[in-house]
Amino acid sequence: MSTLASLHDTAGWQALDRQHYLHPFTDSRALHARGARIITRAEGVYLWDSEGRRLLDGMAGLWCVNVGYGRRELAEAASAQMQTLPFYNSFFKTATPPTLALASRLAALTPPHLNHVFFTSSGSEANDTVVRLVRHYWATRHRPRKDIIISRWLAYHGSTMAGASLGGMPYMHAQGGLPIPGIEHIDPPYWFERGGDLSPEEFGLRAARLLEERILALGPERVAAFIGEPVQGAGGVIVPPDSYWPEIERICRKYDVLLVSDEVICGFGRLGRWFGCEHFGVTPDLMVIAKGLSSGYLPIGGVMVSDEVATTLIEHGGEFNHGYTYSGHPTCCAVAERNLRILEDERLVERVHDDTGPYLQARLREFAAHPLVGEVRGIGFIAALELVKDKATRRRHAPVGEVGTVCRDICFEEGLVMRAVGDTMVLSPALVMTRAEIDEMITLVARCLDLTAAAVHAHP
Repeated sequence: MSTLASLHDTAGWQALDRQHYLHPFTDSRALHARGARIITRAEGVYLWDSEGRRLLDGMAGLWCVNVGYGRRELAEAASAQMQTLPFYNSFFKTATPPTLALASRLAALTPPHLNHVFFTSSGSEANDTVVRLVRHYWATRHRPRKDIIISRWLAYHGSTMAGASLGGMPYMHAQGGLPIPGIEHIDPPYWFERGGDLSPEEFGLRAARLLEERILALGPERVAAFIGEPVQGAGGVIVPPDSYWPEIERICRKYDVLLVSDEVICGFGRLGRWFGCEHFGVTPDLMVIAKGLSSGYLPIGGVMVSDEVATTLIEHGGEFNHGYTYSGHPTCCAVAERNLRILEDERLVERVHDDTGPYLQARLREFAAHPLVGEVRGIGFIAALELVKDKATRRRHAPVGEVGTVCRDICFEEGLVMRAVGDTMVLSPALVMTRAEIDEMITLVARCLDLTAAAVHAHP
């Protein structure tokens, strides 16, 4: 059997990958034919692969490395906690100091009415928890038939059975008997693709009122909650018109429907506010957190719970028969708490709001004139470029996704990580990115768009 010491070349790592590792969201046969990209180290906003090539990471890992790579403070926090108490569970009427310290810090950082947290290991687990918690809440209030949760198409809420059901990705629903019962979907506020001749504001209201139509069709006595990402990240960075979220909240309050804000991507500074719901002026009953909570350094997620919901469950709900071995994992909590202090101490959220976020968005909007780009949109440190065949009609290339794949592959060859969602190119860099690094990224994006345009014209 090969030892790690003999596997420092790319071919060796790729051979191990083929033999043993099943990747998430991957056609394994196609990957094996070309070989996996082996990332070996990272620093700041850069990655290096096993061939020594440097890549500017325009996706902050997977929307998550908010404080950048190589933060010694987080490694030290993990080491210190592991030497003191590496793990203990939260069952058996037990808690640990890092768990309570993080819970307290989150209560201080989140909107004032969110003062309780249920910890998980991921956003997927957190959204499973939402389903269980919402249904238990309404049963506690003697309304057990109020159990349907409404989500949106093109939403992403995780990859577990409940998380993938809440999500609105048809390709995920095609496998594994999804969605589970009691989950409904409405169209997203995707003006570029679905707005037609309506103004964004008109379209935002129409998209929001689809929720009211579905509630009335199902019966308000049956609808428990509505869940939505403030900006739909994996769906293509769908930024809703300003008219959308206020109308969604009005409808939820009118029909006594819990409002759940999935902040897994938008939370912890990505939009230039601590949480996306604050940007849009929404007051959620539940808020899902993960990713930027620890900047991806260790797996942790959670659900922030409003005072009203928490009080109902604490005073009248009895035992909540739900939880995970790693709920409130002390080492993960210690790293997350230190990560939040970095965000606060370095004022990274304010920096994205006041300086680098507006600068990034202004630079990206220079691509609105590019012949391949139909729209540029974004807020803070999240953005999308729509690649189109006809700018005037917003018509895409056929088949959809082919040009995006070409662009993504060119990006990797040119030293840039930029994700393709169909023919939508998306960016979500680390919040520590400087103006100089933004300029470097913009130069790479420009080159990649030009090379993509040339490839498209060569093979129309």
